[in-house]
Amino acid sequence: MTHWKPLLLVALGLSGLALAAELPQSLRGATPVSDAAPAPAMADYPAKGTSLPRSLVHQPPLIPHKASYPITGQRNGCTGCHDPKRAAKMKATPIHISHYRSDSTLKGEYYFCNQCHVPQQNLSEIKAAQ
Repeated sequence: MTHWKPLLLVALGLSGLALAAELPQSLRGATPVSDAAPAPAMADYPAKGTSLPRSLVHQPPLIPHKASYPITGQRNGCTGCHDPKRAAKMKATPIHISHYRSDSTLKGEYYFCNQCHVPQQNLSEIKAAQ
């Protein structure tokens, strides 16, 4: 009596393959993918000590440099320049007082800076291409 179950599974599997072969379609339609695409332009960050104005009142400042400083559970690489005690000397935006606990350590929800802060770069080439 159970010999029909494997046959049913095979039949369902084959019908699923037939449907799957027809469903996926490219969003670009019939336009082929180019094999050789030009390399993206190198990032062009603002000069040290400069930044773009914020668009919104409570917008987190954008990062005007490459955001590759390590942030681990043991060390936050951003504090090397953005600690309020060093920020003026480094020409960096100091970490806001709201990000600190009373013992002068970063609050957990603010420890991973790139959750809210993103790198900023000049996009003149991209704008010109559009």
